[in-house]
Amino acid sequence: MATAKTRQKILQTFLDLVSVHPYEDVSLTLIAETAKVKLSDMRGAFASKAQLVAAFAEKIDKTVLDGRDDDMGDQPPRDRLFDVLMTRIDALSEHREAVRALHQAARHDPALALEFNRIAARSQKWMLIASGIDVSGVKATVVARALAIAFGRVVGVWLDEEDEGMPRTMARLDKELDRGSDLMKRLNGLEGFARGVRSFLKKAAGGRGRWKDRNRETGPDADLDGEAPAGA
Repeated sequence: MATAKTRQKILQTFLDLVSVHPYEDVSLTLIAETAKVKLSDMRGAFASKAQLVAAFAEKIDKTVLDGRDDDMGDQPPRDRLFDVLMTRIDALSEHREAVRALHQAARHDPALALEFNRIAARSQKWMLIASGIDVSGVKATVVARALAIAFGRVVGVWLDEEDEGMPRTMARLDKELDRGSDLMKRLNGLEGFARGVRSFLKKAAGGRGRWKDRNRETGPDADLDGEAPAGA
């Protein structure tokens, strides 16, 4: 089992390499050789580049969660989420070129994009939690995946923005969150509809049960007073 120090060394080497090489050119062998670790240690730490990307996402998650602004607690959920996602952009800034390489790789490889989206969706669930936005079940998965795609668009703008004030990035994030608000409204509407359907089906099932009971009591072999018919 690789130590935490070895894992950190490998992850940093991976980020350094993808900062100057295309993602597809950075092999596990190259990472191990550059980090000066044995392939067995590499295998024990990260069995694939996707695991390295996931570890990078978790590293950013921790930075954002540790830097969460508790003073935003009384702000609307949308404002809290905006603040958390801008904090995530700040955390990514140290690794801008690595992020650029990952972003470009995903754009040219649909399968890789799906893998990255799954990783990003896990992170976005934590961003929602950090924002105090309570979603669960299937709804949480849908929202997190949609937010991962939306944040990817924001990152695309950020990567090409030179202004340190990031006006274009913030404007794009505003736009994406507006879209997200519409999605939440639709999901809430569908959720309400689904609850109504479940309630109707439950009542209908209960009604059928009552009708069955009544049918047993008033069927052709039963007396209206509930007594046994003559001759029984």
